[in-house]
Amino acid sequence: MRTVTGPTDHVVVVGAGLSGLACALHLLGAGRRVTVVERDDGPGGRAGRVSLGGYEIDTGPTVLTMPHLADEAFAAVGDRLDRHVELMPLHPAYRARFADGTGLDVHTDGEAMEAEVRRFAGPTEAAGYRDLRRWLERLYRAQMGRFIDTNFDSPFQLLHPDLARLAALGGFGRLDRRIGRFITDPRLRRVFSFQALYAGVAPARALAAYAVIAYMDTVAGVWFPKGGMHALPRGMADAADAAGAGFRWSSEVTSLERSAGRVRAVGLSSGERIPCDAVVLTCELPAAHRLLGRAPRRPVRLRHSPSAVVLHAGTDRTWPGLAHHTLSFGGAWEATFEELTRSGRLMSDPSLLITRPTSHDPGLAPPGRHLHYVLAPCPNTDVGPSAAEWRDLGPRYRDGLVAELERRGLDGFAAGVREELLVTPLDWAAQGHSAGSPFSVSHTFAQTGPFRPRNLVRGVDNVVLAGCGTTPGVGVPTVLISGKLAAARVTGGARAAARTVHAPPAPRAGRAAPTPTAEGSHGPS
Repeated sequence: MRTVTGPTDHVVVVGAGLSGLACALHLLGAGRRVTVVERDDGPGGRAGRVSLGGYEIDTGPTVLTMPHLADEAFAAVGDRLDRHVELMPLHPAYRARFADGTGLDVHTDGEAMEAEVRRFAGPTEAAGYRDLRRWLERLYRAQMGRFIDTNFDSPFQLLHPDLARLAALGGFGRLDRRIGRFITDPRLRRVFSFQALYAGVAPARALAAYAVIAYMDTVAGVWFPKGGMHALPRGMADAADAAGAGFRWSSEVTSLERSAGRVRAVGLSSGERIPCDAVVLTCELPAAHRLLGRAPRRPVRLRHSPSAVVLHAGTDRTWPGLAHHTLSFGGAWEATFEELTRSGRLMSDPSLLITRPTSHDPGLAPPGRHLHYVLAPCPNTDVGPSAAEWRDLGPRYRDGLVAELERRGLDGFAAGVREELLVTPLDWAAQGHSAGSPFSVSHTFAQTGPFRPRNLVRGVDNVVLAGCGTTPGVGVPTVLISGKLAAARVTGGARAAARTVHAPPAPRAGRAAPTPTAEGSHGPS
């Protein structure tokens, strides 16, 4: 593994999102002095927080899987996740509702899910689910250590027996077709393939290897932190602070001072300079490239994942049919992905994710009130409406979205809204997200593994990238891994790859997963 050369005693980490905080913790654990510079007034990055009329709104991810990866970062400084964050396992992980009026609960416990599939679709599909679950577990074992939790320097690193194992499992076939070998009910197939949207690829075109995301969502377990998802970066920042990290809040890095092929200091908008021995950039790729003065050459332009419209609604009521996470599928499927990724049209028959965090933490809303997060995927600004068009389009789309929710059984939703925050590609673009998408660079084959933008910057001896735009990719588990991999580029430490073939057992309510050992440690959700 190639690493930063020369001294690395003092490292500046730019950005206090999940990848930057994970990187900082791993660097601190390796004995480095760390300064974290963040343009916002607190930690979180994408996993931010907005207070609105007594409602505490998570502005980023709502699904937490593989919490032992966060615990691994805490363990680097001799700390534990459960000292900072109380985790509640979600049962069910999701509730799926279909256009024909049917529904099922998605359990991560194998026996419970088998029984639910049998009730929903009969014994043949239940047997197929058992086989599918075993396949997902084997797929995870084949991928995690060699293809996800690893630093790539060359595509030739793929030439390993694990590649043959992955091929034998059908990992290079098409996701939808491979899922269909186990279960034939089209509703069930959606439950185990909608995760391809996280990767920015339609299930009919995505590699079957991306079913590893379905493993995280439907097998390994789903949790919710008390206090909301923002509690995770807050806890990580507290642990890093206790371990000696320095934090510069409300400070924007505007320049990198370079000489003899190395960055010698970072310059802040205030005029201050921070001398350093190495730099980890966790900002968006375009921002990182601006600081570096150039973007690396690629044979073809980077493609980005679809974007999303998110309606955060603080309401005076809720609806008993909603679980913590509810997948509300429209009747269309293949046409939906065609609209999102190719034609650039808004979903004509939308599939939505509705999250109700107050179902597990009522304290996120005023007494007797509720908080709902409605995510509607939409085309990014490269293929769909421009960011500027969303200035007028956004309010109209919001009204249509609310009307659609009411048609799907959330009667009185419009009248029940007391506070709301609408986020569209216009807002994502204003935050610096390329193509107006918070989901970054898509996971096409040409943008995955050794072909994804690499985290070790060429032409500068001591700069490393971290975050969802680089290795290994998008999602909470993968950006936590990204921070660890970036730290390894600095410290030269051995790759802390996954050798445990399963995620740790689900913790009891209020407890995090046990701290992994070096041999038993083991990314989007």
